[in-house]
Amino acid sequence: MNEAPTPSSALRVTARALLLGDRIDIAGLERADAISAAPLAFHVGQGGRVALYRYGVAVMVGLSPLEEEDVLAKLSDRIVGARLRKEDEIAILVVGGDGEDRVTPGGLIAIKELSDAHFLVFSDALAKSVALGRDEREVNGVFDKVEPLANTLAEEGRPMRDRREMLRLIGYALRVQHRVSGRVAVDDKPDVLWDRPDLERLYARLEDEYELKERAQTLQRKLDVIVETVRALTDIIDADRSTRMEMTIVLLILAELGISLLQIALWHGH
Repeated sequence: MNEAPTPSSALRVTARALLLGDRIDIAGLERADAISAAPLAFHVGQGGRVALYRYGVAVMVGLSPLEEEDVLAKLSDRIVGARLRKEDEIAILVVGGDGEDRVTPGGLIAIKELSDAHFLVFSDALAKSVALGRDEREVNGVFDKVEPLANTLAEEGRPMRDRREMLRLIGYALRVQHRVSGRVAVDDKPDVLWDRPDLERLYARLEDEYELKERAQTLQRKLDVIVETVRALTDIIDADRSTRMEMTIVLLILAELGISLLQIALWHGH
């Protein structure tokens, strides 16, 4: 079924999700005029809104460039694992249409009004999308490192010797796994939907537009493959080390027996 056309009189607003780092420390930032406590969301200037997510993302809509710079400057000391190259996700909001809240075929988010509740719904989807983008790149990087290890095992019949590097790869994978399942929590819906169940359909459509569940599931499958592969290679290295250690012990015993027999032979010779 075709979507209703977007009225030309509707207002277009840009929403921007900015990945600032691994985490934003929002402790002590609580304010009386807050829209929401989790995420911390508040008004800025004339009609601007900001939402801060603990997993390192800030979503801003309706802010001037100067207002954006001011918000980011005030957050600079609260960003853990700040990124030199900040990544973002942009969405165009079409406000004031006469139809239902929806995502148009062109990817525009059409909403009847830019209420605080609407802001919290689409900012949640935007924030998760840009955070998943970061995790997808990290996992793909680890995947690129694991593949040569598996190829070496297939071609030479033995893995590389650097067990520490393999444990480091497991650490990378577990860190992303923890972030996806714990901090970002893609499967969790925004709390505002408890009070505004009428926005459930809009959130579901945003979830589909940004493929949040599918991307999280793909990430999890890749993480499982990485962890299982590297653990298998680590087990092979450990088994190989145990075999070499056992051989060393056997050789030492044989050497000790040889020395003992030589001493006995020399003693009898005298």
